Amino acid sequence: MKFKAEMCLLLMAIALFAVSAFFYSYQAVSDGLTFGAGLGSYPYRVMALTFVGFGSALTLVASISFSKRSKNLGSNSRQV
Repeated sequence: MKFKAEMCLLLMAIALFAVSAFFYSYQAVSDGLTFGAGLGSYPYRVMALTFVGFGSALTLVASISFSKRSKNLGSNSRQV
């Protein structure tokens, strides 16, 4: 991958992490006072964990691509 594609993947991962942080902490407003922090009061928690998974995958792909490219650049400079 090219450098621009890797940076785009990393920026998308950062954006997904930011959105997932908001979704994870979002709490639905309820009429009554409840003392339990059940899944019903956090309706977007599953979506947030999905975004974190996609962001982690994008970060992994970008880092593997960068490490392969940096190995190729290092081996090319030694051959010259």
